[in-house]
Amino acid sequence: MNFQYKGKSALGKTINGKVDADSKRDALFQLEKEDLIIIDINETKTWNKDIIINKRVKNKDFVIFLRQYSTLIHAGISISDATKTMMKQTENRTLENALADIVKQLEQGHALSDAAKRHPKVFPSLLVNMIRAGEASGKLDEILNQMADYFEKEYRNRQRVISALIYPSVVGVITLLLSMFLLVFIVPQFVGMFHSFGEDIPAYTQFVMQVSDWVIAYWWVFFILVGIFLTIYRYLINNNSFVYKMDGMKMKFPIVGTLVHKSAMVRMTQTLSTLVNSSVPILQSVEITEKVVGNRIIQQALTKSRKSLEVGESLAMPMKDHWAFPALIVQMIEIGERTGTLDYMLMKAADFYEEEVEQLSNRIKVLIEPLMIIVLACIVGSVVIAVVIPMFSLFEKI
Repeated sequence: MNFQYKGKSALGKTINGKVDADSKRDALFQLEKEDLIIIDINETKTWNKDIIINKRVKNKDFVIFLRQYSTLIHAGISISDATKTMMKQTENRTLENALADIVKQLEQGHALSDAAKRHPKVFPSLLVNMIRAGEASGKLDEILNQMADYFEKEYRNRQRVISALIYPSVVGVITLLLSMFLLVFIVPQFVGMFHSFGEDIPAYTQFVMQVSDWVIAYWWVFFILVGIFLTIYRYLINNNSFVYKMDGMKMKFPIVGTLVHKSAMVRMTQTLSTLVNSSVPILQSVEITEKVVGNRIIQQALTKSRKSLEVGESLAMPMKDHWAFPALIVQMIEIGERTGTLDYMLMKAADFYEEEVEQLSNRIKVLIEPLMIIVLACIVGSVVIAVVIPMFSLFEKI
């Protein structure tokens, strides 16, 4: 944080300046060391470089950073020197700025986990807690390498879901644009020709012509509707009840819902396994998993499981009667709790569902491609047919 201050020196001279500190109290403490009498001090709102320059760090860059950082620390290089080395060699400006601040914090005696916590857009809470666990256990290098594996798997699973859904989205947009083009530019050209021949126009063609006239006259309505939709969506996305219902619908949606559901299971089991394996307390592990699972249905169920643990009961108990948790997951968690191998059982479950997600995403892509081609052909073909039908009558007269 930056603080702007106004004070007086020992000689009575008025001094205005700025100081960087973690809190207002720390800022006053620093200034008192300089024998300044502070008259006024306020926090200044500065631009966040993480937002201005390349807001996000690419997953590939982040994974490489974690692996190289782990290697340097494993080689016996101090955390401060390792951070300086990574800061100099990274090409990502966001990561570079964050590491520069971390170096400064380390030199002031702060822990790496506390320094990383200052940059939540670069270092997620999961990683910060894992770093804290690594600092406590003395296995920071292993933890960092383990987190590189975690983020790599998470990215791969997310890409599988995206790749399965992106094809129908692209085809849908192309279909819409192509239909608009035919209705606005092609259909009107034939309308004049049909009228000039005085030919009776079939009812279906007349309907398409009316749609064409409406699109040409009221094309701006489309953009208004899009604007209204986005406005309503932005409002509803901040409504917990709406997001909860939407997350439930996503998992229950035919075919694609199964993919979303299993992907959420992979993220939950993988995250929880990684945390437990790194000796993070089970209550804290569940709480962190709640924040990163990305689904309100599962998040609320995990909250109930955490409360169950707090009163000395089983983690799996609240999951038994919840539709979002498959029997396999519940059984493996129960076995892990009884045998003391919860992290191992969770990782096995994560591996199983990860393979399921891969197979399902491949099947969806195989099924959905021909289906979308048929949809495209039907929509565009219906416009083309409306133009072709009257032309046969014209050719017969000619």
